[in-house]
Amino acid sequence: MKIGLTGGIATGKSTVAAMLVERGAMLVDADQVAREVVMPGEPALEAVASAFGQAVIHTDGTLDRKALGGIVFNNRDLLAQLENILHPAIRNRMQQRIRQYEEQNPRQLVVADIPLLYETGQEKLYDGVMVVYVPQALQLKRLMERNGIAEEEAQRRIGLQMDIEQKRGRADWVIDNSGSLDETRRQVGDFWKSKGLP
Repeated sequence: MKIGLTGGIATGKSTVAAMLVERGAMLVDADQVAREVVMPGEPALEAVASAFGQAVIHTDGTLDRKALGGIVFNNRDLLAQLENILHPAIRNRMQQRIRQYEEQNPRQLVVADIPLLYETGQEKLYDGVMVVYVPQALQLKRLMERNGIAEEEAQRRIGLQMDIEQKRGRADWVIDNSGSLDETRRQVGDFWKSKGLP
């Protein structure tokens, strides 16, 4: 069984992913894969360099994320161009890894941790989607505390993603992470039992 795991910024998705791994799930992390596909020698890095110029490549051949960010983040067209290069590469690498895990352990749960799962239309690739949820007011508070940022900036970052209530409404399973860690762990355990996982 393979599920997509998503949520909003600062809802505790990494915490829930770690709890699933503790129980034996195999994790494929989109953020980790996103770093892999832009390593030196990777076709996606070459495509980024050819689209945005050598100014986005450090002298050691690695991606200069800061320089690239400066180019794309205030320009929707350039950001879309970058996403058109990176998203297919990330998606292909993730699907490869998921197939590998499924072949190695057909009875084990495979979890794909994808922050923008709904935003990028990937929900159909999975047997179901688990959303890690907290109410937006708590999400805002946690993001401000975690990143040491002002409310306005936190609101802006939250606003870049699909509304957490919408995500919750579309989920197959919801883990409410607004209580204690023990409460979250109990919900993860209930999910695990309900699926009859080893």
